[in-house]
Amino acid sequence: MDILERIKEQVESNSVVLYMKGTPQIPQCGFSSRTAEALKSCGHEFAYVNVLMDPEVFENLPKFADWPTFPQLYINGELVGGCDITLELHEKGELQKMVSEAVAQQS
Repeated sequence: MDILERIKEQVESNSVVLYMKGTPQIPQCGFSSRTAEALKSCGHEFAYVNVLMDPEVFENLPKFADWPTFPQLYINGELVGGCDITLELHEKGELQKMVSEAVAQQS
């Protein structure tokens, strides 16, 4: 499978997926850590991809959505953004709503 097809499949098959450096339990950068914490506080499970363990994803994800940095959060197949946008949505209470609705739609 082509790497961009694999990324597309990951994004479309998970209602919430975070591409990050490390894992939610052991993040490898501060931006990934803060983004994962915001998602965890929403109270729903989410998928994640450790881009440090998958060099193909690390190289090609920025091309997939024309977003150059990590982490990248996708909800319902759409790029939400990186750390700053996710934290802003979290502070406004919008992230909780977005995640809850996405998880409910998948059920």
